[in-house]
Amino acid sequence: MEEMLGHLPSVSEYYAGKNIFVTGATGFIGKVLVEKIVRCCPNVGKIYILLRPKRSQDIDTRLKELLDSQIFSKLKKECANYKDKFHAIGGDMMQPRLGICEEDVKLLEEETNIVFHSAATIRFDEPLRVAVDMNVLGVRKMIQLCRNFKKLEVFLHVSTAYANCDRPFIEETIYPPPVDPQKLIDALEWMDDDMVNSITPQLIDNKPNTYTYTKQLAEHLLIKEGAGLPLAIIRPSIVGAAWKEPFPGWIDNYNGPSGLYIAAGKGILRSMKGDFRAVADIVPVDIPVNMMITIAWYTATVKPKSMLIYHCTAGNMNPFTWGEMENVVTNFYKKIPLDACFRRPNVTITNNGLLHDYWVFVSHMIPAYIADFGFYCLGQKPRMVKIYNRLHRSIGTLTYFTMHSWEWTYTNLDMLKNQLSVDDRKAFYFDPRGLHWPDYIENYCLGAKKFLLNEDLSGLPVAKAHLIKLRNIRYTFNTILAIALWRILIARSQLARNLWFLILGLVTKFVKFFRITSSV
Repeated sequence: MEEMLGHLPSVSEYYAGKNIFVTGATGFIGKVLVEKIVRCCPNVGKIYILLRPKRSQDIDTRLKELLDSQIFSKLKKECANYKDKFHAIGGDMMQPRLGICEEDVKLLEEETNIVFHSAATIRFDEPLRVAVDMNVLGVRKMIQLCRNFKKLEVFLHVSTAYANCDRPFIEETIYPPPVDPQKLIDALEWMDDDMVNSITPQLIDNKPNTYTYTKQLAEHLLIKEGAGLPLAIIRPSIVGAAWKEPFPGWIDNYNGPSGLYIAAGKGILRSMKGDFRAVADIVPVDIPVNMMITIAWYTATVKPKSMLIYHCTAGNMNPFTWGEMENVVTNFYKKIPLDACFRRPNVTITNNGLLHDYWVFVSHMIPAYIADFGFYCLGQKPRMVKIYNRLHRSIGTLTYFTMHSWEWTYTNLDMLKNQLSVDDRKAFYFDPRGLHWPDYIENYCLGAKKFLLNEDLSGLPVAKAHLIKLRNIRYTFNTILAIALWRILIARSQLARNLWFLILGLVTKFVKFFRITSSV
């Protein structure tokens, strides 16, 4: 091993002068990826980013907006001319030949050494036709494009650890797909949307959604049609806020746990269906990013004989359950509350469907209708019922993952780590065994407050005062309700009246005894 390491360049040395083509660079993983490469591999060549015009913005405006975003603030201080590394390539994953003009195609064919393909639709409830167009046909278009790259050294495809989630134990291999991708593609050409939507549940079968279904098909298509290319696949699980880089807790979207944390912190989310003993398989975004950078390095320098698949999950290596996460999130937001909370944070995770439905009705919908009635009386637009309906749809797409646990193999992860030098292991860390979950989750919650809600910590005293006010309102309401119910029972039941007088007598005796003891 030492002999092998001695012949391999460091990660930074390998990337010197290399030109990179990235899809999905405006996505969560993509942003962190390009920032990390330029910051830690300063001699990298050009980074070509596939961008499509959006609304009234052309690709140059979108690139400038990306490079001026907060994630690049550290890079701005360390490398003033970092923007010179980037070059926008106009295109669209949904268009024929990716919608790239002939001039840019020739540029990529002549210059590209490394391809990171992370563009995909990550909506779990995406219509099947759209998911296939983006996640499956997009891979085919990328393969066809990269076939002509004269200097291609690695094509890294970002898949998902849940591509094979219908299996409890998942190995680093390509499993047979439920249907041949081409047969599905051919069928979708003549089916109308109503027909596609009606047969989607039968097609995806044991898969929970079209995202995991099409991701498995994409892997099969990649290995079949990409034969001969220097391929590698990474399978991250649920990608969450940053662990260390670019900043602890950095997050820029409401997907996955982020939206749940904010809903819990605001006191909106009170019940969630899930198994509190199931593993919450979240990986900080900097872990898959560092792994992607080093996978490309290893694939290009060692040139393995077959395509390798890398699992990027916490899973059975460093498990942390949904129940443990619930406690950390709730306790943190009671200490560092969000501004203008709807109610005090208090979430219950249950795998009992009837109990969950009860709490949704009692703790979600009844308060929502009461609040909307109050907004209506004040001349404001009702909004809480709509918020809860969106929240329930979002939670519904995650229920499958909060109810199950999986085990993955990590042979290639451990092999990759052992191939790195000591310095590269520190610079490009990706082993989740060193992650301390309570600290990470607290940073995640704080990051959601700072980076998503733009709430300043200077407003913390007001937020805490508001939380105390909500607590007092709750105690007062519960006390009044309990007294009212009890008085109704006393008025109608002799047994209840006898019990009431018994309790009062015991309390009176206790107080008298306490006074006598104190005087003695």
